Amino acid sequence: MMSTQVWMMRLVTQVVLPKFGWTTTEGTVLKWLKQEGDSINEGEVICEVETEKATVELEAPGSGVLRKIIAKEGTKLQVGELVALIGELGDELPESK
Repeated sequence: MMSTQVWMMRLVTQVVLPKFGWTTTEGTVLKWLKQEGDSINEGEVICEVETEKATVELEAPGSGVLRKIIAKEGTKLQVGELVALIGELGDELPESK
């Protein structure tokens, strides 16, 4: 008799700096409102980002645990760059710079 194992693969959600407006090309992380290990829900504000025109709130693109903050406060990022990782405790995280 053959046994079948089902592997449940959980995905880690990458939080990247979105394009907040037509001309936005970069932003600076001003303040983290959540810390590594905090549970967060999709749509919840996790940090504040300053662009050349305004200070905006960055919302979590998924629910889970804020596993790793990549961009510390004061870090300047280009649109599309990695800000943080959301997953579940025990999830294997990809290597980051």
